Amino acid sequence: MQDAPGAGFFLIWLVIAAAIYVYFAVCLQIIARKTNHENGWMGWIPILNIYLMCQIAGRPGWWLILILLIPIINIILSIIVWMDVARARNKPGWLGILMIIPVINFIVPGYLAFAD
Repeated sequence: MQDAPGAGFFLIWLVIAAAIYVYFAVCLQIIARKTNHENGWMGWIPILNIYLMCQIAGRPGWWLILILLIPIINIILSIIVWMDVARARNKPGWLGILMIIPVINFIVPGYLAFAD
C-alpha cells in the first residue's frame, strides 16, 4: 500500500514524457515534410530522428555519432543542426540557439513545424 503514491507519481511522469516525445516526433515529421524529405517517419524512431535532423540541416550523417557520443561537442553540434533546420524552413538561424533554453526549447520545434 505504501508504493501507491510512488506508482502514481511514476505514471504521471511517464505520461508527460510520452506526450513530449509525441510532440517532438510530430514536429520533426512536419518539418521533414515541409523541407521535402520523404523520410519523415524517421522522426518517430530514436536515434534515427537525430539522423533525420542532420539530413534536413544538410549536415553529414556521421554527425550523428558526434552528437551521441562526445560530451560538450554534442551541445554545440545540436545547436548548429537546429540553426540549419531553422534556415531550411526559411526562418532565422538564431532560433537554433534558443534550443538550449528550457521551456523555450518546446516552443521552437512547434514554431518551425507549424509556422508558414
